[in-house]
Amino acid sequence: MNLRGQLIACVLPVLLLVASLPSTAWAAAAEDLPTLFDRALALSREGDPQQALPIWDQVLDLAPRDAAAWSNRGNVRLMLGDPEGAIADQTRSIELAPDDADPHLNRGTAEEALQRWPEAAADYDWILNRDPSDASALYNLCNVRGSEGDWQEAQRLYRLAADARPGFAMARSSDALALYQLEDLQEAERQLRNLIRRYPLFADARAALSALLWREGSRGEAESHWAAAAGLDPSYRDAAWLAQVRRWPPRPIADLERFLALEVT
Repeated sequence: MNLRGQLIACVLPVLLLVASLPSTAWAAAAEDLPTLFDRALALSREGDPQQALPIWDQVLDLAPRDAAAWSNRGNVRLMLGDPEGAIADQTRSIELAPDDADPHLNRGTAEEALQRWPEAAADYDWILNRDPSDASALYNLCNVRGSEGDWQEAQRLYRLAADARPGFAMARSSDALALYQLEDLQEAERQLRNLIRRYPLFADARAALSALLWREGSRGEAESHWAAAAGLDPSYRDAAWLAQVRRWPPRPIADLERFLALEVT
């Protein structure tokens, strides 16, 4: 059973599991299980974890050995700010589906929320030992290496993630940002310009290029790209968001902060 993705519906395996139970009460409950699963899944995908959580609880009451439900509930618990609970649920999912990659990916994300870098890296390495081209695991491992300050390794992994999944624009932008951190400004600029040509509304690349151009003294062009980036996503004004959520390297963040300080003076 493959759980790929943050929230994956596995209604058929759930039905087979519950229907195998002999109790008449369980058989009656099973009639409602697909509906509960679908409703919990829809609420999770719609970004309503508070409504989704009690429904996942009901699903697990009916099907306590369903690995997908455990993993999905773990994702919801992480959304609600409970990374310890998320790790517990993902671990249970792994126990039930030991060959599945998704609970490892999801548990690594929860471990990252607690800054447990070695544990997160171990989960991503578990996936990559079985599938070296898994772009999601590569990308998440890049973020771990960057958080550990190893931007040389992060840049190498970002490149692998971008190559593994054509069109993975965020990985390509992160590759350029890691090059920026490593002071390979010429290659970073080339990659960012290529991204903007291909994705004109990609705020990340425009914000990064704004910082880089300001650093190189091209303030006018920097301001032009920044106007587009800020209009697309105002989060790029927030240095804490850049560091903790988007996971930019420190040098581009510092340059963008200096650029924005000049902008408001």
